[in-house]
Amino acid sequence: MGDRSPVARRDALRNRKLLTDKAREVFAEQGLDAPLDVIAQRAGVGNATLYRHFPTRAALVDEVFRGALTETTAAGERARTADDAWTGLTQYLRTVFTGLAADRGTNDLMTTHLEGVTSLEAIHAHNRETIDELLRRGQKQGTIRLDLTTEDLLFTLAALGRAVPALTTVAPDAWLRPLALLLDGLRTNPAASPLPASALTSEQLGKVLLNLGPHRRR
Repeated sequence: MGDRSPVARRDALRNRKLLTDKAREVFAEQGLDAPLDVIAQRAGVGNATLYRHFPTRAALVDEVFRGALTETTAAGERARTADDAWTGLTQYLRTVFTGLAADRGTNDLMTTHLEGVTSLEAIHAHNRETIDELLRRGQKQGTIRLDLTTEDLLFTLAALGRAVPALTTVAPDAWLRPLALLLDGLRTNPAASPLPASALTSEQLGKVLLNLGPHRRR
């Protein structure tokens, strides 16, 4: 862009902002797998312009969501300071699921894996650290079952999270009921049966989330 005229540079910046704004709208409505040509149409530009600014879907997603999940990160930090780990964990998960219910793009970000998206990698890492810390403290405090692993919980949350958009089509708060059932299953219970099979490793969990995620890469 160094040899462009000031007008051309202003047009390029305007188009980039239009594309980012419209992508945010489309992703919120349809998820991260939304057709890119729909985004270009809403921005009033051609597909070539979109690809000139964002050569890959991952580049566009990263631009759109960079810094957009600050409330989730803040909720995680608040949860970590709770004296009672169970209270911190439940409050944090309700905040996360409220975001999943409100926005299809955020849902995809939090419940799947899309390679090459720095913002996604950062929020996944922070989410994992928050849950791991609260899970370990809850187990030490005697409120969370001892045979539960971080990977068990992350996978179960992702699986439930993927169902949230479908639940909200029948009632906005329909996801609260299965989340409550899930949380009850985490608690220490002398009558609970041992969990079957082996726990997922972190690497296995990553592969599962990749297979759950959007597969259109353009």
